[in-house]
Amino acid sequence: MPNITGVSHIELSVRDAERSAAWYGRVFGMETLTPITRPDWGPGQVTTLLQPAGFVIGLLQHEPCEDGRFSEFRVGLDHLSFDVESLSELEAWVAHLDACGVEHSPIKDESYGFVVVFRDPDNIQLELMYVKVA
Repeated sequence: MPNITGVSHIELSVRDAERSAAWYGRVFGMETLTPITRPDWGPGQVTTLLQPAGFVIGLLQHEPCEDGRFSEFRVGLDHLSFDVESLSELEAWVAHLDACGVEHSPIKDESYGFVVVFRDPDNIQLELMYVKVA
């Protein structure tokens, strides 16, 4: 079987790329790279964000865009989870989310790890997780 070496990037469809880029910048420290248009995809734009550790998220604002908010109960993405290196780092993230005014769950102690769940401006479910070491 051929190898996969990692995840290149993810792209999320959003209603307002500028608003979402500002939110991801504030919450995750992501740098907005030059927005591009893709005429072959139809009207709209793609805004690429770079997280300091090298993770890339593309925000696609399609024109027209279906109205409504994201729901994990539709076929497609359920949620996006980011790994953190320790429980104390997860606790620091909770303090950061609070400082950013982002509503979130409490830290949940699950059998597989500790998890905090929150949502972006389009209601896309995000989580931060510290996986328990056996």
